[in-house]
Amino acid sequence: MALTPQINLRRTFGVAFGVAVAIGSMIGAGILRSPADVAKQLPLPALFLGAWVVGGTYALLGANALAELGTMVPRSGGQYVFVRRALGPYAGFLVGWNDWVSSSGSVAAIALVLAEALGTLVPGLASRTVIVAAVVITIVTAILWRGVRESDISQRTTSLLKSIALLALVAACLIARAMGVVTFGAETEAAPVVVPVGLALAAAFVTALQGVIYSYDGWTGILYFSEEVRDTKQIPRSLFLGVLSAIVIYLLLNIAFLVVLSLPDLAASPLAAAGAATAVFGPRGGTIVQLLVVLALPSAVIANTLMSSRVAFALGRDRAAPHFLAQVNKGGTPGTALIASSAVAGLFLLGGAFEKVIAVCAFLFVASYTLSFASVFVLRRREPNADRPYRAWGHPWTTGLVLLGSLAFMGGVVVADPTTGLVALALVAVSYPIFRIMLGSGRRV
Repeated sequence: MALTPQINLRRTFGVAFGVAVAIGSMIGAGILRSPADVAKQLPLPALFLGAWVVGGTYALLGANALAELGTMVPRSGGQYVFVRRALGPYAGFLVGWNDWVSSSGSVAAIALVLAEALGTLVPGLASRTVIVAAVVITIVTAILWRGVRESDISQRTTSLLKSIALLALVAACLIARAMGVVTFGAETEAAPVVVPVGLALAAAFVTALQGVIYSYDGWTGILYFSEEVRDTKQIPRSLFLGVLSAIVIYLLLNIAFLVVLSLPDLAASPLAAAGAATAVFGPRGGTIVQLLVVLALPSAVIANTLMSSRVAFALGRDRAAPHFLAQVNKGGTPGTALIASSAVAGLFLLGGAFEKVIAVCAFLFVASYTLSFASVFVLRRREPNADRPYRAWGHPWTTGLVLLGSLAFMGGVVVADPTTGLVALALVAVSYPIFRIMLGSGRRV
């Protein structure tokens, strides 16, 4: 499909797409892999579920703050657009760089989990995980390249399929426990639980929140498509409905895991859903959950690929990246940006380790949120009379709370996990010389 020189995104998306892209981007590999890590750090049900409630509250308050910016500055590109307007070219470039890299990293991480599941179902693929993940990314890119209509249909269809599959697992777990099919063994129930206290508990909570924050990331989904939404009033609705849907599904899933697995068993399950399915269905559980993964994860690959392409598009349009990234094909897709984003995801595949990708991406996500929340304060002060179809409820208190929470999380990561903090900070540092190169080349940033 030929690219046109015009920058001409189409206003085609509605609330259904907004919710679907939120569900697609939020509910992915994180909820399937992270519960085990959270259970290891927080070995009491109240603490375990509390971490997911804290993560959901953070996302909900964040959505409240950024809904204001999404309706005030309805341009596609995500948080980069807001931060650039509020804090200037370099801060915007930094967020755009972080967002592009971390979203592309998410595509790679999710594709790897999907490839692992396919390898379990088809043994011949088991030794070709990276190749299979690359093929998955290539297929998704080819579909999205065709146009925004195909993007809309594929996102809504796969997100609906994911929701049905996950809720079916929840129902199976609850029914199995109610019918007495699943009971905890006496040894497991009687096993002593060592709960960290004081600073150790705080460090454990921060470490657990890395996986939780990663799992909730994507609540900003519709903000990447603000100028492609038919009515800006649909942006807040999409944000809130998307976050609330994820909170409900996450809590139901984790409760379902807890009713069929003890916390020690959950902590020992690299794939929480696999442990739960095995407890309910016996030897067939492993196969069932791999099918679940294959059904659930395509929507996450699609959502994150779409989002990363919009960031690259926005950077190219403002000449904060090569201008050809702003080209749009006849189907309304920023095609060059899409291919470039998928190529970055391919580079992430070479790194492999899922846990390290999660930890680094979580830090980068929160760094971008921090600047975005600060932008709400700056624009309220600098542009008090600007049109704001939605005003953040409870500002400045609610916005200030998530801003402070973001700063505390990043500080906690640096203290509790210095390696992750250093890697993430190194990626941030790399952006500055690139920014200077852009300035030196005469591009408008």
